Amino acid sequence: MSTGGDQTLPDPDPPPSSTTTAVPILLHSLTQRYQHFLDKSTPFILRRWIALLALALIYAVRVFLVGGFYVVSYGLGIYLLNLLIAFLSPNVDPEIEESGGRLPIYGADEFRPFVRRLPEFKFWYSLTKAFCIAFVMTFFEIFDVPVFWPILLFYWVMLFALTMRRQIERMIKYKYVPFSFGKMRYEMKRPSPDEGTSLVAAAEAKCFSSIL
Repeated sequence: MSTGGDQTLPDPDPPPSSTTTAVPILLHSLTQRYQHFLDKSTPFILRRWIALLALALIYAVRVFLVGGFYVVSYGLGIYLLNLLIAFLSPNVDPEIEESGGRLPIYGADEFRPFVRRLPEFKFWYSLTKAFCIAFVMTFFEIFDVPVFWPILLFYWVMLFALTMRRQIERMIKYKYVPFSFGKMRYEMKRPSPDEGTSLVAAAEAKCFSSIL
């Protein structure tokens, strides 16, 4: 800082602190580890769904013991129903498909595996996040709206029944199955003795004609 006729120059920007730079690095590291954990858990389908069932049971026990948060449970049920419909629906809507809206799975049509609108892993992951968020919401009284829960339950059951009925009708109409049980196997047709003899004779005739 100068005195007299000299002008005061502004101080340069202070260097970023170690805390400011460490937080983004830590968040990036945690994100990578979390994504790595998700990638490793992908092939363990049964274990993932067992863990989800355990989480759903914990949430149900929590709601039962508290005796409230029925609006949260109703919203969770509507969200789960939407995920289920997306899981059971094909990636391409048969009604707007140019080939006539058929999804051949087996039979005389060409085999094509069923491609879901919502894959299995994303379906499981969305369900897990939904139950975790709903479980956290049960610790805040602001979400405990007083309501007559049998009405919500009856409305959800009716909505589930009507939605699944429509989904099953679409499956029957467009002849697709939302599950693929392994790969299709094709058996090779063995030639009959007459066909084998004719093939050998044709091969010998071709060989003789090439020699001549």
